[in-house]
Amino acid sequence: MDKYITIKEISEKYKDYAVKMRRTFHQIPEIRHQEYNTSKIIKQQLTDMSIDWYEYAGTGVMGIIKSNNPGKVIALRADMDALEVQENVNLDYKSKTNGLMHACGHDGHMAMLLTAARMLIETKHEFNGTIKLIFQPAEEGGNGAHKMIEEGVMKDVEGIFGIHLWPDLNTGKVSAESGPRLASADFFDIDIKGFSGHGSMPHKCIDSVVVGSAIVNNIQALVSREINPLDPVVITIGTFQSGTRNNIIASDAKLTGTTRTFSNELRQQIPSMMERVIKSTVQAHKAEAVLKYYFGSPPVINDIHLSHIAQNAIVNILGEEGIANVEKTMGGEDFSEYTKEAPGAMMLVGTRNDAKFENYPLHHGSFQIDEDSLIIGACLYMKCALDFLK
Repeated sequence: MDKYITIKEISEKYKDYAVKMRRTFHQIPEIRHQEYNTSKIIKQQLTDMSIDWYEYAGTGVMGIIKSNNPGKVIALRADMDALEVQENVNLDYKSKTNGLMHACGHDGHMAMLLTAARMLIETKHEFNGTIKLIFQPAEEGGNGAHKMIEEGVMKDVEGIFGIHLWPDLNTGKVSAESGPRLASADFFDIDIKGFSGHGSMPHKCIDSVVVGSAIVNNIQALVSREINPLDPVVITIGTFQSGTRNNIIASDAKLTGTTRTFSNELRQQIPSMMERVIKSTVQAHKAEAVLKYYFGSPPVINDIHLSHIAQNAIVNILGEEGIANVEKTMGGEDFSEYTKEAPGAMMLVGTRNDAKFENYPLHHGSFQIDEDSLIIGACLYMKCALDFLK
């Protein structure tokens, strides 16, 4: 019996389990580094499967499935944390915590990986080697992947697969192209110091609002006039805070923002480019400013060989019509931290079904997923692991 039929037959047994686990996690959203109940459930599920597990990064968990014979080591990763988003949809399994929601699909990611674990246990006799099941906390800006890696979760790993549920794709479609998929995600603060005074006498002051506005405009010229237009870059000012009253010229201002690129080389150059523009701008206005720059996650760049394995798995499970091509996106994902340690590939699994619900983007309070996508993701985790170990 070929592997395709085997996976399909096994998956039929676990469709309901995948949905049940996703809904369980959806009701108990926990933000970065506070995934205590989530972690407890994962550990209990792994224990029920007789899978050894270990704690990492506070609330992170790694389960290990070992075959009876030695072989390669593959890792499968899911993230655990929720977002500070108020859920707008009244579901039977709606978030029980006001102001918190699984609005980025991480509840589904965990459910898919646990389901894949159950299926892999059943096929343990069919592979040689080791499968690491990584349940990572704090993907949403908490350096969760970095902390897991620091504590040794990637030791001996020779490849890693990840999945992100994707509302821009219909259910039954999956993207797994090689090359750049998601951008780096770095962040910065700019603290501006001017000189306060009465709003009627600006000539006696240094207006931090004017200085900040000039910095916003001048930084954008880096993207439009200094960086090669063939190298996509985003520099976004997300917040601009200044002033206390309508007739007082503000002495201080604070800008915060993010930068995105697919080029690791350009990523390293951006801070010095920004520093130069900021320095010259504040000098022209007789003000002062300090740039604080924080490197977050690097770009996600799918390995050619692992992407090939993933695309073959898509065809095996869904047929040729399951392959989707998705343009790379400026969104960030710290799955990229793992790919600094071993070759990796992230798959984007479609969750859109206009016949079931109105589609909303990631991080929206009305975000939903077609739960038929869960067993697809679980099968992909399983098939990719088995094929890599072959």
